[in-house]
Amino acid sequence: MSAIKSGGNGGRTVIGIDVGGSTTKIVGFTSDGTLVFPMLVTANDPVTSAYGAFGKFTLENRIPLDRIDRVMMTGVGSAFITEPVFSLPCVPVSEFDSIGIGGLYLSGLSEAIVVSMGTGTALIHAKESEGKVTCDYLGGTGVGGGTINGLSRKMLDIGSVSHLEQLCEGGDLSRVDLRISDISRPGIFPNINTDLTASNFGGLSDLANRHDIALGIFNMVSETVAMISIFAARNFGLCDIVLTGNLTTIKPITRVFHSLEPVFGVRFLIPEMSQYGTVIGAALQ
Repeated sequence: MSAIKSGGNGGRTVIGIDVGGSTTKIVGFTSDGTLVFPMLVTANDPVTSAYGAFGKFTLENRIPLDRIDRVMMTGVGSAFITEPVFSLPCVPVSEFDSIGIGGLYLSGLSEAIVVSMGTGTALIHAKESEGKVTCDYLGGTGVGGGTINGLSRKMLDIGSVSHLEQLCEGGDLSRVDLRISDISRPGIFPNINTDLTASNFGGLSDLANRHDIALGIFNMVSETVAMISIFAARNFGLCDIVLTGNLTTIKPITRVFHSLEPVFGVRFLIPEMSQYGTVIGAALQ
């Protein structure tokens, strides 16, 4: 990875912007390949979020507009940006290509399954050959951060993922999930780890408390994403899976991924700045 810094220099800069529904991520690359540290801005609509992110980023990093070459736009909210940003040319780029390129850049790998865990989850097979990255969208799942938010609001009356993360500490999955060992006799599956989950929320006990349920929500989302990622990696004969997106910063989620590595013979990589993988990939295009 190139050097990371905050603050502009005398060279030219390419800006990458990943516009979500209400959250926008922004990053810059200077002409010498240096990454200007990314930032995130939240607003009520994508246009406000994008313009707010751009203004804050250029101001804090002292990047004058006349030193910006172009703005690379991606994300579901980028379709709402139909005019140049502060008279700068905006180039729309594929979100799926951005995910793959950003994942390889952050991990330093030449080939991997790159997983973007946002509101939902997308899987990309990314491969670099002769200086060019090819990205193939493999599909994904609607299970992701939106699932966590929706279930936690309905079941626990909590709308903040950070609050849910705190709540799940001390939770006990044995009061929420069914494990293979709970529904089978010893030795009946000699080649299977019987500590694995047989059914998420399949063993929900009347004694389960809020801590248990919070942990169960995180565990269900993590295991779902982990397994489809493992299946995708097997299809390409790979063991490296790069995780990106906001959910990679949540400890109960990362613990699940790492616990499954020895069981399935894969390596889940969560690189530094993994939550900014897509916007970094956009700027690199």
